[in-house]
Amino acid sequence: MTALRLILALLLLPLPLTAATWKAGMAKADITPKKPIWMAGYGGRSKESEGVLHPLWAKALALEDAKGKRAVIIATDTLGMTRGIYATLKTRLKKEHNLDADQIMLNASHTHTGPVLRGGLYDIYPLDDARIKRIEEYSARLENEIVRITGEALKNLEPVILKHGNGISRFGVNRRENRESQIPQLRSEGASLKGPFDHDVPVLAVYKGLQLKAVVFGYACHSTVLSFYQFSGDYSGFSQIALEKSHPGAMALFSPGCGADINPLPRRQVYQAERYGNMLAAAVEEVLLQKMQTLHPSLTTRLQTVPLEYGALPTDEALAAAAKNTKSYRGRWAARMIQLKITGNLPKTYPYPMQCWRVGKLLWLSMGGEVVVDYSLQFKKQFGARTWVTSYANDVMAYIPTFRVLQEGGYEGHTSMAVYGLPADRWKPNVEELVNAAAKKLVEKTKDKGE
Repeated sequence: MTALRLILALLLLPLPLTAATWKAGMAKADITPKKPIWMAGYGGRSKESEGVLHPLWAKALALEDAKGKRAVIIATDTLGMTRGIYATLKTRLKKEHNLDADQIMLNASHTHTGPVLRGGLYDIYPLDDARIKRIEEYSARLENEIVRITGEALKNLEPVILKHGNGISRFGVNRRENRESQIPQLRSEGASLKGPFDHDVPVLAVYKGLQLKAVVFGYACHSTVLSFYQFSGDYSGFSQIALEKSHPGAMALFSPGCGADINPLPRRQVYQAERYGNMLAAAVEEVLLQKMQTLHPSLTTRLQTVPLEYGALPTDEALAAAAKNTKSYRGRWAARMIQLKITGNLPKTYPYPMQCWRVGKLLWLSMGGEVVVDYSLQFKKQFGARTWVTSYANDVMAYIPTFRVLQEGGYEGHTSMAVYGLPADRWKPNVEELVNAAAKKLVEKTKDKGE
């Protein structure tokens, strides 16, 4: 009788609760153009693509926290998503996968050996109707693939562990402060290079038991080693290849940092792109060997659109003079600006996307455009060591300078605006103030009540 009572008592005990856990799912697609197409990144391009060094990829990593909150990181070997493509993807991902815009982080590696996308950089290239049609057809294919792999990643959700850590790699050089030709000599002498830089390598690792399923990593440096006419992911493509070879079955995704004024130097040779890629992969491997921070399965996502204000256009006389040279990008841009002024369609602001995720205790800020390194340095100082800052996210519309860079001028602070086709020579001086205020607001909105 005593034994029977014991059995009954054991049966009536509450079942142990399943430990709260993350879920993750992955999927990827080869997005290499199947036909010759105009390539993005360098204004001196004079013809369409000629072959492939290695494939271009779109990769999706879906995350779900213990309460069922979802978010998807999408990494692409592209120069950057355009405003039109970003708008289309937000609409389609909401309709087909019930994802709001704040739940989507579109990362572009900023490779300069990828294709031109719809609505981007049209002024700087001699694009006729046939070339534009091919760009639009490819862009539609890219959108379809991103929507498809996002759905696959969500279907593949399974229990995982998320870990975060930081490494270091030193090949990025501040291009505003150092002459490229002098870099090898300076390094051989052990001399310090000038200017700010961010050599951190943030890493997010996804494990199923002891098996690495996915790894997201970042670095603040332009993907500008290569400038030829073969498609490639540049150094960041090589780093993903190396990591996936080292971890069979795992998926590697690159989430670039604020490297708008940082270059991989010296450059231009394939062996250099592979070398830097292997250096970055090695930095990630070192992090994976460390004791990483296990992230609690809680996820918060926020998105804010900031109306960044344009500065002034050149004078009417200057625009008219520039427009006479129809063979230069500046001439094509000036002619378009004149038409915008005539029709009264000259915009005064740009809807700039900024995003903030809390992944456990990891604070992840993602910023549109080509963001200079000052921002990541100041945000990590302001918000703490567990802050990851991604650039080239969602919509890459222009350079985003700090007030210092804006005042100094140069390509990042001044002349690049026309390259991107925007209706100004530069942003207004309050650009850093507006960006910083938005970042602070987003961080506050994503704070846990217990913090």
